[in-house]
Amino acid sequence: MRESILIIIFGVITLSVNAGNWGKTPELQDKAPIEECYDVGGEISTGYMSDFIFQGSRLGRDSLWTEVNYTVDSIVPITIGAWYLKGINPGAREFDELDLYARAAIGTFGGFETSLGYIQHFFPNAEGSQGEIGLDLRRSLGIVDLALETNYNYTLDAWYHQAGIEKAFGITDSVSLVLGVGIGWSDGYLQDNISNWNHYYATASLPIQLNCRTTLTPYIGYNGDPGGWTALDEADGPSLNADVLHAGVSLAVSF
Repeated sequence: MRESILIIIFGVITLSVNAGNWGKTPELQDKAPIEECYDVGGEISTGYMSDFIFQGSRLGRDSLWTEVNYTVDSIVPITIGAWYLKGINPGAREFDELDLYARAAIGTFGGFETSLGYIQHFFPNAEGSQGEIGLDLRRSLGIVDLALETNYNYTLDAWYHQAGIEKAFGITDSVSLVLGVGIGWSDGYLQDNISNWNHYYATASLPIQLNCRTTLTPYIGYNGDPGGWTALDEADGPSLNADVLHAGVSLAVSF
């Protein structure tokens, strides 16, 4: 199973390396680079993750995912999309999820780039769904970027808040190192009637621009949960928040 998955992923990578040249004969490829890289606002991406961590808790193990979205330039840019994750670890509980979402970049307020979004989570194995509204704020502080988010799950009548900082370092013209740290607060989101800090995290990613359309991004992360914090537990006992070292890779192609 994993060998087949790797063959598919490497096949997609091979095709995407030439994404900027699709439909061009060799003698014409160097004559219109700008037109070749022009996109209409769409993006398709796929990836693998060793652990599916959502709002600070590990909900699944080895997983493959794919996403497609399209941004419409109107009064404010509006992005609509779909994301699907499939668990592939036969030794862990099966976890699938489909998300349909819409997000609007509503402008800059108080120096913060602000976006407002809606997402509907579908869980095929559990035969249920949940709706959620989210507000994201981002601002450059010069040395680092500050990212804040607050989410209200109206199905659960619960809140989740997160604050983090991020710093990007240019390694070459096409490779960057992005480091991030942050902390999350759960207000009844994963466990009823409990409000507390639920995790802290650290991440490192390495976006590699293969061409003007395609970016390959491997990453590694750590998810922590000190004793006394809100934690979601598995049936066999260990916390889903604590001491999770995870990694993955994604490939994104614009069109």
